[in-house]
Amino acid sequence: MNSAVRSRTTLRSRSVQTAVAAVAVGALAAGCSSAGGEVDGGDDDGQVTIEFMQWWEPELPDGALAGLIEQFEEENPDINVELLSGPFASIKDQVIAGSASGTMPDVLGLAGSWVHDFATQGSIANLTDVMTEYGYDDSQLGAQVRVDGSAYSIPVVNFAYPMFINNELMEEAGAEVPTTRSEFVQVAQQVTDATDASGFVAALGLEQPNGIQIDIMPWNWASGGTMLTDDGGPAADNEDVHETVAFIKELWDAGVMAPGGLTMAEQDKVEEFTNGRVAMMVSSLAHINLIRENSPELDFSVVPMPVVDGYTGESGVRYAEWGIGMSANTEHPEESWKLIEFIMSEDANGELSGFANGFPGNANVTPDLTDADPVFQDAFEIWQAGYPASEFTGLPLADELMRIFDQELQHVLAEDKPIDEAMSAVQQEWSGTF
Repeated sequence: MNSAVRSRTTLRSRSVQTAVAAVAVGALAAGCSSAGGEVDGGDDDGQVTIEFMQWWEPELPDGALAGLIEQFEEENPDINVELLSGPFASIKDQVIAGSASGTMPDVLGLAGSWVHDFATQGSIANLTDVMTEYGYDDSQLGAQVRVDGSAYSIPVVNFAYPMFINNELMEEAGAEVPTTRSEFVQVAQQVTDATDASGFVAALGLEQPNGIQIDIMPWNWASGGTMLTDDGGPAADNEDVHETVAFIKELWDAGVMAPGGLTMAEQDKVEEFTNGRVAMMVSSLAHINLIRENSPELDFSVVPMPVVDGYTGESGVRYAEWGIGMSANTEHPEESWKLIEFIMSEDANGELSGFANGFPGNANVTPDLTDADPVFQDAFEIWQAGYPASEFTGLPLADELMRIFDQELQHVLAEDKPIDEAMSAVQQEWSGTF
């Protein structure tokens, strides 16, 4: 059985930037340093150049990641790091293309839902073997994403996904922060009726179906629910999931969800919230920086996910990670590992997680909240009070599992397909995939 990261332990604690997707794709197609052919990544002066592709830099304050890379290069003068940066969706497409063509960058950012597929394709390195080879003590790592018992990705920064609230819209509607699902329905209706905004937004576009794990399943996990059996098999047709879908259907039928959600991507959703067109959304703490930058006057806060009425147990807090891995075909495994080891070191990891408004992947680092954004301080309390929940992480064909669910959910919302019938269809297809 492939194991996902589902720990209930709280995780406490330039050189060249290619931001244009087409340029990065061209670099991959041209046979970059991992291609094992035309380019060896060595410079005339004896320096080795490695590529580091990720979506992190656009979500960080200007110069934050480049500054850390400069520090690494100063400590390792024989290594030059080429940063390949772009939006999440673009980076995902490029990495998938690189996996298919055997031209993965030396070091790359990884989302948990990608890991199983890349590992089974043999395109990313077995980090358990790498850590053993270089004598690395992995006890300092807060978590590792494993496939068949071996680690293929290391979470660098962990991001909770609480409920974001537009305080001005709530005040205009005379609404209080909801703590239960029934209260949430009432508040969403108040906002929709009393303002020009929608109460809630979910990004359910099929092209990037991760809205299922961001906007839908967190409602399930917040009330202790699951979509898996005890042994990790699919349970999409259980009572927990059924009630969650019924709740989303109630919001949809009430007309309190932002229009266009069935074709939205995550960035569209965040833009709706940032521009004051939506009162409530589930989103990543990584977006605090973007919201502050794009709408500095927006008065918003974060609160725990509302739970099923009467639920008093511990809440699962949806999280995602900026994971890191390396190409299985890199010509520079030692240099690539040195970069990963640096990023996971206490000093660098603490600094990076602080820039990102996330929680450190190094288990020995405790976030310094002294000068942190007040929203982040509230989020840390939410994180501490619950347990990490991300059931899609490490599953086979995770994106396809989400797409299957999304397609059936769209039938429920737009075509009134019976929920029992829809979830049975999801369960049948998931079973085949598993």
